[in-house]
Amino acid sequence: MVTDVIRDLLGPSSGGWAFVGLFAVAFLAATLLPISSEVAVIAMIGAGHPDFMVLTVATLGNVIGSCLNYVGGAWGAQWWGRRRRRGASDDVDRDWADQHPRAVSLLQRWGPLALIFSWVPVIGDPLTVVAGALGIRWIPFVGFVTLGKLLRYVVVVGAMDYVWPGWAR
Repeated sequence: MVTDVIRDLLGPSSGGWAFVGLFAVAFLAATLLPISSEVAVIAMIGAGHPDFMVLTVATLGNVIGSCLNYVGGAWGAQWWGRRRRRGASDDVDRDWADQHPRAVSLLQRWGPLALIFSWVPVIGDPLTVVAGALGIRWIPFVGFVTLGKLLRYVVVVGAMDYVWPGWAR
């Protein structure tokens, strides 16, 4: 019964709307909102959509969401710098990097390679914000974030195939 409902809502007969929803969920999951895009990926493949399309759309939405974090970090660092120069409030002696010390130390130690871990819960989203604030170059940012997020989805789908053979058909 439940599988029939999932197939009707998310299955190939739903047209492109299921992919629009997957893109939106993956995009929002890459921001600081606590949303899991892995569940949507598993549901889409379980409903019969082609693996390649599901992984492509989810990765694209997730990477674009991380790019939004990057831009927000870059703009935020500029704003914070202007605010500190003007002495706008009592907390001007606090540095923006103090807000996410683990992400800053990871990026300072490993450089852009650390962005492969942008999919990790709790530190992944702040990692992409801090990358923008630190001015990590755009091409390495997009490349490593894409690689990390795609590998995460491939592992999730592979794990489902291993644990529950035949689940997607």
